[in-house]
Amino acid sequence: MRDYRQNKLAIAPMMDWTDRHCRFLHRQLSTRALLYTEMIVADAAIHGDRARLLGFDQAEHPVALQLGGSDPAKLAEAARIGEGFGYDEINLNCGCPSDRVQSGTFGACLMKTPELVAGCVAAMKQAVRIPVTVKCRIGVDEQDPEPALDTLADAVFAVGADALWVHARKAWLQGLSPRENRDIPPLDYDRVYRLKQRLPAKFIGINGGIQTLEEAEDHLRHVDGVMLGRAAYHTPAILAGADALLGGEPDQVDFAALLETMSAYADAHIARGGRLSHVARHMVGLFHGQPGARRFRQILSTEANRPDAGSEVLRRAFAAIEAGQAREAA
Repeated sequence: MRDYRQNKLAIAPMMDWTDRHCRFLHRQLSTRALLYTEMIVADAAIHGDRARLLGFDQAEHPVALQLGGSDPAKLAEAARIGEGFGYDEINLNCGCPSDRVQSGTFGACLMKTPELVAGCVAAMKQAVRIPVTVKCRIGVDEQDPEPALDTLADAVFAVGADALWVHARKAWLQGLSPRENRDIPPLDYDRVYRLKQRLPAKFIGINGGIQTLEEAEDHLRHVDGVMLGRAAYHTPAILAGADALLGGEPDQVDFAALLETMSAYADAHIARGGRLSHVARHMVGLFHGQPGARRFRQILSTEANRPDAGSEVLRRAFAAIEAGQAREAA
């Protein structure tokens, strides 16, 4: 089993973003970062189209399955299913503030019921051999983050949780939209640092508003792991330096090789009945700030959406970058 302490850098689970195609792209940029699925509701994992919901490419390892739910028995069954698919970790979502999870009394709502969270973790730990972890906020609504986070952490670690990833903001279940909950509640990194100081033997990871690998490195002086979210999605090329941060060799992305890999991957997806846009939409920010990036985005945002689009669109988009670089050098 992978030593969990190796997971110094992770890419956050993000609804509608970190699907299998996104994760495959991210894996081409970093061989070591821990990748997470979108949240999958336990009932969907049990009763839904498992191949569609849970399938992934073996290249994605290490990859974790994030589950949503509050029924220990259902979560245990979903965890067993996930382990059977080959996931390296099962993570319980205790941080999502959307209306959907509030109606189902899970996600960030679970911050209010640490005993229930502990029961869910205990059931999953009994069901699988792979690590079981939790992702949470520092609190919700009017909770005081000092006792709220401590109580949840103590409860889940008491039943064997392997790690706690903390989004360093409160979640406001009333009055803020899910999108506003990602920005408006102030970040409180020091609260997560204090949790780590109190629990030095436990794996504590931090998430929220982290934009660069340099910032990640600063956080790693205080906690065990850093989770990048929107920065990794909107500017995925920052992951090219992740392996060096994680103790590997400095990485220079071979974009010619990346084009070939993603073209072959897209063609295979299309051959199975998929669309190029399913893959290309995650690549739009790949050359953010570089010469030719605007044309690259235009091609992927328009041509890739055609029903008959194939990997030749990716080749045209990458050619726009080459042309932009040539103009810059002239």
